[in-house]
Amino acid sequence: MENNKKNLITGGSGFLGSHLAKRLLEKGEEVICLDNFFTGSKKNIKELYKFENFEFIRHDVIEPIKLEVDYIWHLACPASPIHYQFNPIKTTKTSFLGTYNMLGLAKRVGAKILLASTSEVYGDPEEHPQTESYKGSVNTIGIRSCYDEGKRVAETLCADYQRVHGLDVRIMRIFNTYGPNMRFDDGRVISNFIFQALNDQKMTLYGDGSQTRSFCYVDDLIEGMILLMESNYQYPINIGNPKEFSIKELANLIRTLVNPNLDFEYKELPQDDPKQRKPSIQLAKDLLKWEPKTELKDGLVQTIDWFKNNL
Repeated sequence: MENNKKNLITGGSGFLGSHLAKRLLEKGEEVICLDNFFTGSKKNIKELYKFENFEFIRHDVIEPIKLEVDYIWHLACPASPIHYQFNPIKTTKTSFLGTYNMLGLAKRVGAKILLASTSEVYGDPEEHPQTESYKGSVNTIGIRSCYDEGKRVAETLCADYQRVHGLDVRIMRIFNTYGPNMRFDDGRVISNFIFQALNDQKMTLYGDGSQTRSFCYVDDLIEGMILLMESNYQYPINIGNPKEFSIKELANLIRTLVNPNLDFEYKELPQDDPKQRKPSIQLAKDLLKWEPKTELKDGLVQTIDWFKNNL
């Protein structure tokens, strides 16, 4: 990527957006962060104001905006169940109208655009691990549908803009990611466990804790995101860590790192909670020469340290 190209990051004060902004600014790029602070935080971008190439605009992507940019990194959308279920209609509007507006902007100014899609497009998968060709098993009317189906239609819009208008699109299916700048109250399993452990609370397990996830450290994910934008690949691609852990294994690891004496509390599984989630990243390995490098324990140590300093 050439220096001094203008980057627009929607959701730029969020967990992933703030890490991406910092990485691009350190490379000498210009960065405009766009956010309405629904789930993003001013704290996440506080240190970015020291870069003269950084600009922040408070804006909701469901409304159009006119800017001159070269790259659009479309990350805006609440991504944790507790936040996207808070206002499900707004979540669907953000996925559809937000993506529609960003694609319109990309078409108008000739920008390259990357959509932050999600592994949730696979639903509760009947294929394991999930490859990009798997069409998914998604409930269209469940409590998670606003996000799952919202991201599916966002991918559809990207593909149609590419076909109809020749737009230069990238579609990144993000699997569970963790690291500094996560919200304490996002309801996701790693932040939940760390918050509970640091506050000497019982660690909450849903079901028997046998459901599996794979966890990618944020630095690795941002590397994959940049490599995808720099590539010429215009179809969906999985970016995540293929190492699979049960939720109970994760809880035990965090408990060991923070407070080995904590107890577990078991609750009923939420509706449509996927039982397995693991990416096939063969495509990313072949096309982008990318794979995650950070071991779960190492990433958790850095994340726990950040939580300790920011709680």
